Amino acid sequence: MFGLGINEVVIIGIVFLVLFYGAGKMTDIAKSVGRLTGEYKKGKMEVEKEIEKAKKDLK
Repeated sequence: MFGLGINEVVIIGIVFLVLFYGAGKMTDIAKSVGRLTGEYKKGKMEVEKEIEKAKKDLK
């Protein structure tokens, strides 16, 4: 993306968030991202379990 690596994109994103939302909001944003990540992982595990269950039922 425009010759930028993932590290540069992350740093630009963090600077953008601090400038537009302030440092106080960063904790709320970090908590939300953490919850979102946890929900994603939990959903992924549930789907994987359902797939494994379906594979066993087919055998």
